[in-house]
Amino acid sequence: MAKSKEKNQKSAQENSYTAKDIYVLEGLEPVRKRPGMYIGSTGVDGLHHLIYETLDNCIDEAMIGYAKNIALTFLPENRVRVVDDGRGIPVDIHKQTKKSALETVMTTLHAGGKFGGDAYKVSGGLHGVGISVVNALSKWLKAEVCRDGAQYAQEYVRGAPQYPVKKIGKCQGSGTAVTFEPDPEIFKEIAFDWNRVLDHIRQQAYLTKGIRVSIIDERDSETTKDGSLLKTSYSFYFEGGIISYVKYLNRNETPKHDTIFYVGKEIDVGENRKIFVETALQYTDDIQAKEMSFANNIYTAEGGMHLTGFRTALTRALNDHAKKNEYFKKEDETLTGDDVREGLTAVISVKIQNSALQFEGQTKAKLGNPEARTAVETVVGESLKDWLEQHPRDSQEIIGKALLAQKARKAAKAARETVLRKGALEGMMLPGKLADCQSKDPSESELFLVEGDSAGGSAKSGRDRRFQAILPLRGKILNVERARLDKMLASKEVKSLIIALGAAIGDEFNEAKLRYHRIVIMTDADVDGAHIRTLLLTLFYRYFPTIVERGYLYIATPPLYRIQSGKNVRYTYSDEEKDKAITEFKKIKMEARKQKAAKTEKKEGQETEEEPAEETTGESASQKDPELKGIEIQRYKGLGEMNPPQLWETTMDPQTRLFKQVTFKDATEADRIFDILMGDEVLPRKKFIQTHAKAVKNLDI
Repeated sequence: MAKSKEKNQKSAQENSYTAKDIYVLEGLEPVRKRPGMYIGSTGVDGLHHLIYETLDNCIDEAMIGYAKNIALTFLPENRVRVVDDGRGIPVDIHKQTKKSALETVMTTLHAGGKFGGDAYKVSGGLHGVGISVVNALSKWLKAEVCRDGAQYAQEYVRGAPQYPVKKIGKCQGSGTAVTFEPDPEIFKEIAFDWNRVLDHIRQQAYLTKGIRVSIIDERDSETTKDGSLLKTSYSFYFEGGIISYVKYLNRNETPKHDTIFYVGKEIDVGENRKIFVETALQYTDDIQAKEMSFANNIYTAEGGMHLTGFRTALTRALNDHAKKNEYFKKEDETLTGDDVREGLTAVISVKIQNSALQFEGQTKAKLGNPEARTAVETVVGESLKDWLEQHPRDSQEIIGKALLAQKARKAAKAARETVLRKGALEGMMLPGKLADCQSKDPSESELFLVEGDSAGGSAKSGRDRRFQAILPLRGKILNVERARLDKMLASKEVKSLIIALGAAIGDEFNEAKLRYHRIVIMTDADVDGAHIRTLLLTLFYRYFPTIVERGYLYIATPPLYRIQSGKNVRYTYSDEEKDKAITEFKKIKMEARKQKAAKTEKKEGQETEEEPAEETTGESASQKDPELKGIEIQRYKGLGEMNPPQLWETTMDPQTRLFKQVTFKDATEADRIFDILMGDEVLPRKKFIQTHAKAVKNLDI
């Protein structure tokens, strides 16, 4: 009886989704003038935002139970097609605009079914600008709708309809298909990233369990012998939802307990509104935490109220359980938030009635709803308390890990107090190996982290003392991926670096005290140099993330070769550049010989005598190319082989040097890569190397 009533209500809601459910707030014209206001940027991020906005409409249909299948297809000529089997956008005449509801939705900013009525109680499209913005920023777009057995369509060029919505045939079922081509006038580079979109789609499938989301690539498809099209495709379907997501996030980790905590519950937050809270968590032997928070399926990279509520509930529940079961040795002992989050993998998802959803900015990076904090704190707090009681072995592992983290935190605090004394932080006790610069202005000061004392000596002699400081590092520093802070601070090289930077470390990092705003990793161009560079990158990513986020971290690019022909000198940074330079020098020498021959009265065909060849590539005389006579090729195996003027000219002079700025746009992916490359598990690292080995053009062993 209950099921029949629910079915009738759903059917009535489906039939009531008509033009009257579309609310219009303003026009579309501002979008093309200021696209960055609506999609963040006109770069790669903004380009992919078009896909996500289109996909969000399909996910919204799935979240309220109408769509079960969604497919995204990359087509040739930079076109993307997104299809769902939801109700289909209404096509009847809109009362306010006197146009088809489909045209209204596609061509009017802030027009959609998410501002009032019951068409969408929960959705990710807060501002209603999604599909209309996609249309405005597309060179061409076609919308197709299947409703009530009829198929309708309308095409647009840069947001302008090319004809009224028209019926183009019959169809079965219902749904919407949107095909668009981004406008090259807006996006200077149009190159969709398959892996980026694949990850996003996988994530959405985890968050909306029971739906099937497919992604197909037809851009470089091949035709088989039988005439069928060979396509790259993936299809995601997760019955376990966010429990499956936690398992996926921990695929390269060793879990501390087998049972994954899960709760999914709707809670009344007053004013006739409810919030659905869904959370899953598991601890691993890692020392880093992975917390993924979502609001209406939108990833909130900067967290927000729901994440705050989760952290509060987690800390309180574990402390209460530890006290109740006498895990603490002292009565006033307690676990901090950092203690309970070490090794944690958690997915926190809330679904809020659309009209009440509050984000900070159009990019939706942080949830602002205060009631979400209360809802998550209540639901997770009560459920986790019961779960810990019902799973004594799992709770013992979790509390044990938190207590170990507490012990390490206290040891790290003691180590910090020893290492980072007040005098050191104020620059009065800088490490002896540091050759500091004269400038006290961080915005112009540079710190070069140089591999080895030999290269450090050259750098010290070749630098501009006014603004360039040199800190030589001896050997490979500690791998901090699996090392807690107390062990890390025992490393002499790491300790020297922390003191030189002057801004403390970890949670105590103070950007205002950072002594250099350009920190440059300068290592040899060989395997050992690459390893040292990776160890330093791991250190900065894990313990100085602000330095990376602010764009203060750089990698120097010293040349691989010095090529000289007569008075002409060229530095090259790859084998390809070296070969090109040699070819150019050969042409110059050939032209010089011709000119010299033309000025002499020697017999026809007689060659002029050439200067002796000098080549320092390490090859034997019999292996040398005769055409290289007079061309000197020096291969730099290390920075120490360069004299100070050469190191300055090629690697340190702001006018000629080549720096790579270190950034991480996708923190989750960066975290995964660091974990694979620098963690304890060998198998994932081996698989990663095998997968990407072909992409390595030059491997110096």
